[in-house]
Amino acid sequence: MPVFDLATIQPKTIVAGYDAKFIHTSGMTFSFLEVKAGASLPAHSHVHEQVSQILEGSFELTIDGDAVVFGPGTVVVIPSNAVHSGRAITDCKIIDVFNPVREDYRNL
Repeated sequence: MPVFDLATIQPKTIVAGYDAKFIHTSGMTFSFLEVKAGASLPAHSHVHEQVSQILEGSFELTIDGDAVVFGPGTVVVIPSNAVHSGRAITDCKIIDVFNPVREDYRNL
């Protein structure tokens, strides 16, 4: 049984202000993000279905033109190929889960 200690995983910068620690399984990628207040994620899409949960902070997510602000206790599902972008309103801690595996993140 694989066991991971996040304290030993080196963070990778996805874009400025978005630092992530990754765990990859055979079918999923887990991204443990720390995001700086004000940091923006440009509009993009990918084949992966994405499930996002805010652990700490407040985050504005726009999916296909619809914006929602969410915080701790909220889970958002981003469908495959949906155009989405985001902005951290405060410093945030976020967990993103992707299916299938994000090979681009594996190669960071």
